[in-house]
Amino acid sequence: MNSRAFTLSLVIAGIAMFMVYSYIEGVESQFKQEYGSDVTVVVAKEDIKELELIDDRKVKAVTVPQKFKMPGAFDDPQEVFNTIATMPIVAGEQITKPRITYPDGGRTGLSRQIAIGKRAFSVQVNEQQAVSRLIKPGDRVDVLTLVDYAGGRKERLKVKTVLQDVYVLATGKYVTKEIPLVGYKVDREIKSMNLNTYTDFNTITLELAPYEVQKLIFLITAGNGIFFSLRNNDDKKIEKISGTRLFDVLGEDAGDARAFFAEQEAKAQGKTK
Repeated sequence: MNSRAFTLSLVIAGIAMFMVYSYIEGVESQFKQEYGSDVTVVVAKEDIKELELIDDRKVKAVTVPQKFKMPGAFDDPQEVFNTIATMPIVAGEQITKPRITYPDGGRTGLSRQIAIGKRAFSVQVNEQQAVSRLIKPGDRVDVLTLVDYAGGRKERLKVKTVLQDVYVLATGKYVTKEIPLVGYKVDREIKSMNLNTYTDFNTITLELAPYEVQKLIFLITAGNGIFFSLRNNDDKKIEKISGTRLFDVLGEDAGDARAFFAEQEAKAQGKTK
């Protein structure tokens, strides 16, 4: 009796397993019909920063239904080794062609970044002039200068914004829209790249109209140098900005300052007579 009960239980268990298997097969078949068969895609193992070198430690291959494969997604991790992320990539995100670029010397160069009709012009800077060197390629800046009308007389000095919303093509050798010109070999054998640090530079390269280039050359060579103020990239408004003189800075004390300088000028004229 126990033997018959055991055999019957085995039969019932087998039938149950068959039914479960059939159900799973049916669901899987329906799933594949709706979403497609599994395919391999390359995803990020960890968060990848913009302009960061991608190697085998940062990506892996996983399978996803065909319908969930992103357009342009890679299916072999080796295809993305030693490439550069053109934008931040989140862990688990599929690696697609628009998100990477290759360190190809033919693609890298400043001239490709200059708009038609514009010119690239580099200016030597220090921390005070360049917002503590926090300016980076792709930023937009205003250009200011100190105008001296009368040989250093403070009441005749004026700070003037001479250019607004100027596009920064490069800081040092770091160029916009492309991987930097330093830190890699063109034969794709990359040894070391420190691409997320832009503060080590002594020059800023601006995109200017030819006449604006002439303005800056004059201000740099014959004036008191130039300064940059950083602006929001989405702020395209050109303001009507008046120049700032000593009396504008002094405010309510401007009258006393005017009287003082007038007295000094009168004394100077008296001596010359």
